Amino acid sequence: MARYLKTGRPPEQASADAKKVRDIVTGILEDIENRGEDALREISEKFDKWNPPAFRLSEQEIEGCLSQLSQQNIDDIKFAQTQVRNFAEAQRSALKDVEVETLPGVVLGHKNMPVASVGCYVPGGKYPLVASAHMSVVTAKVAGVPRVIAASPPYHGKPSPAVVAAMHLGGADEIYGMGGVQAIAAMALGTKNIPSVAMIVGPGNAYVAEAKRQLFGRVGIDLIAGPTETLVIADDTVDGEICATDLLGQAEHGLNTPAILLTTSEKLARATMAEVERLLRVLPTAELAAASWRDYGEVIVCDSDQEMVQEADRIASEHVQVMTRDPDYFLANMKNYGALFLGPRTNVAYGDKVIGTNHTLPTGKAARYTGGLWVGKFIKTCTYQKVLTDEASAMVGEYCSRLCVLEGFLGHAEQANIRVRRYGGRDVPYATAVNEERRYPQAS
Repeated sequence: MARYLKTGRPPEQASADAKKVRDIVTGILEDIENRGEDALREISEKFDKWNPPAFRLSEQEIEGCLSQLSQQNIDDIKFAQTQVRNFAEAQRSALKDVEVETLPGVVLGHKNMPVASVGCYVPGGKYPLVASAHMSVVTAKVAGVPRVIAASPPYHGKPSPAVVAAMHLGGADEIYGMGGVQAIAAMALGTKNIPSVAMIVGPGNAYVAEAKRQLFGRVGIDLIAGPTETLVIADDTVDGEICATDLLGQAEHGLNTPAILLTTSEKLARATMAEVERLLRVLPTAELAAASWRDYGEVIVCDSDQEMVQEADRIASEHVQVMTRDPDYFLANMKNYGALFLGPRTNVAYGDKVIGTNHTLPTGKAARYTGGLWVGKFIKTCTYQKVLTDEASAMVGEYCSRLCVLEGFLGHAEQANIRVRRYGGRDVPYATAVNEERRYPQAS
């Protein structure tokens, strides 16, 4: 039976915070929808102290950002984007159009088509998240999206050169210096100078996530990503230092990042907790990481690998780092996770920044029903049908007519009946043809 050596903040304590976020986001969305660019500028000035002549960066401004980076910076960005692109291309090649003759003369199929336009949000308030540009912009372009725009907030009073470079090198067609809810609203709803998009993707803070939630339906979204989560599954084949490092490496994201250790070794559990305290005395981002560990850190000791799988599927974490004798056991048996990192040679930071898989992943137990952002999120799979022979149309029509009458849809049935008569040369039992009113029950 699983035993907790450390527990975190009860999730119900977050409900009041969530209501406050919802109300603020609703007001901002309504304001930008009603007043457009004027509201966008006022809100940007209020929250980001940012009100440039134009939110869209010019070619000269983009080149200016690139010129501030070293060649090593540029090469590193290109390397990471190559890995993301290569994997996205492999995923895209797995998506095949389908056409099959399901009955003689009946052809059904589907086509995989990219959406027309996408807005990619790249967070940049606390940290300029260069990697988020790779994950969204590059992947959308591999999917074939014709218009990909990208937006990120100013960093230290101006667009982040590294983020802008990543957007540009990734293939963004338009780059905007704007952040937060106002950026999501501008891209989704459009303004005088920013044509709206069909889909919004990318991570962000609680306000960005809530904006995407409220706008879903008017535009498509990838998923609603909450605070970063990490789960380390380990046994006595590794030590407390590596476990603590992997926990705190994600806890530094913010003040509310769940970081959980799941282990079959109580000795390792206690060693990890001790190492966490030691590392928090030297880690430059300890202020954020310590708060997350204090309020959201958990340590759970299980009796077996099987029990760890059960607990891990219950937790349904965004990132799962597996460091055990047989990591592939978890690959074979786990069902609920955003991404798995198997063995001590890999880690979540590799996935976040460079290895090639996408780092926009489900949080808040959403891994129970969805995976993360991938090339397929930008693809619409749309079906079509063709009936090639008179005989096929009449045969399907008879089935369709009876089923429509069964449901009471007499107009639907007539769509089938007219084809049975024209292509089959025969009447339909229980027909509802408009030129055969005698077959309808007369109203009393």
